[in-house]
Amino acid sequence: MTDKTETGDFYALADALPDNDQRLLARLRAFLATEVAPTANEHWIHEEFPYELIGKLGGLGIAGLSYDGYGCAGRSSLLDGFVALEFARVDPSIATFFGVHTGLAMGSIYLCGSEEQKRTWLPAMARFEKVGAFGLTEPEAGSGAARGLTTTARRDGDEWVLSGQKKWIGNATFADVTVIWARDVADGNVRGFLVEKGSPGFTPTKILNKMALRTVQNAHIELRDCRVPESHRLGHADSFADTAAVLRMTRTSVAWQAVGCSIGAYERALDYSKKREQFGRPIGGFQLVQDMLVKMLGNITASLCMVAQLSRLQDAGRMTEEQASLAKAFATTKMRETVGLARELMGGNGILLEHEVGRFVADAEAIHSYEGTREMNTLIVGRAITGFSAFV
Repeated sequence: MTDKTETGDFYALADALPDNDQRLLARLRAFLATEVAPTANEHWIHEEFPYELIGKLGGLGIAGLSYDGYGCAGRSSLLDGFVALEFARVDPSIATFFGVHTGLAMGSIYLCGSEEQKRTWLPAMARFEKVGAFGLTEPEAGSGAARGLTTTARRDGDEWVLSGQKKWIGNATFADVTVIWARDVADGNVRGFLVEKGSPGFTPTKILNKMALRTVQNAHIELRDCRVPESHRLGHADSFADTAAVLRMTRTSVAWQAVGCSIGAYERALDYSKKREQFGRPIGGFQLVQDMLVKMLGNITASLCMVAQLSRLQDAGRMTEEQASLAKAFATTKMRETVGLARELMGGNGILLEHEVGRFVADAEAIHSYEGTREMNTLIVGRAITGFSAFV
C-alpha cells in the first residue's frame, strides 16, 4: 500500500477500488510518469501537443471507461474519476485533452447519438483511432449558451447547413470529429451535429498566447454554410436539455481534474519543502510551512471526499445537477487556494517552470472557469436549496 503521507489521497479513498481497478490506475501512473511528465513543461512552453501520445493511450483501455458497450469498458464512474485525477496531477493540459475526447465528445455520442452513430464512432474513439472535440461555446455565448447560442442549423433536403462561430474548442485543430451544437432555425431548438475534419465550410484556427492549458489545442471555429448529412445529426439531441445532460455528466470529471491539479501542486511543494534548506535546515521543519502544507492537504481531502461520493451517486443513478455543480464550484475554488499556497511555499522559485508548480497555478485558472464558472454553478445550487431562480 502506498504511504498516504506522501500523496494527496490522505484518507486512502483509492484503496476502496477493486484490485483490478487499482492495477489499472497503477499502469496509468507508470505511463504518465514515463510518457507525459518528462516533456510536460516543454510542450506547455511552446504551445505544442504531443501527438505521438494519442496512439499510445489506446492501449490503456481508459477512453469511455464508464460507458457500457460499443468497445468501452463499462467500469465505474468512481474509477473514471480517479483516472481524471491521475492525468491532472501530472499535466492538466493532457487531462483536458482526455476529458474533451472521452467525456464531452464521446459522451455526446453515447448519450445523444443513434445506435448507428454509436457503433460507427465510439469503438474507434475508445481505441483513440479517432479523436473528438466538442463545440458549444461561442465568442459571445459562454455562460449564456442556453439562450444565447447564435450558430444556426438549416435543413436543406437530406443535409443541414451550419453557420456561425465557436470559440475555445479544445482538440478542434486536429480532431477527426467535432460535435457542433447549433440552433435549428425552423423551431429554435438546439441540436447536435457530427462534423468531420476537412468538411467544406468548417475552419478551425488555433488560439495562441494563452496563459493556461497551453498544451491544449483550442480553436476558434468558423462555420460558413458547412453542410452536414442528416445521418450526422445526433439522433437524440433535440433541445438544450440534451446538451445539459452531457455537461452534467462531464462536470463531475472536471471536479476530479481540480482535485488532481491540487494534488500535483501539493506533492511538488511537499517534496520541495523536504529538500529546500534555509537557516541550516529543511523548510519543511518550520511551523509556517507545515501550516501551509496542512491547509493544502485539508482542501484536497475535503474535495476528494466530495467528488468520490458524487461518483458513487452517479454510479447509483442518483446524481443530480445541483450535486455536480456544488462539487465543481467547491473543488475548483479550493484548487485555486491550494495551488496558490504551493507557489507561496516555494517563494521566488515558485514561478520557475523547472519546479512545475507555476504551471499548475496557471492551468488552474482555466479549470476554474470551464464547464461552468463558480458563479453559474452557485446559482444552480442556490436555486435547488431555496426554490428561487436567481438567473437573469
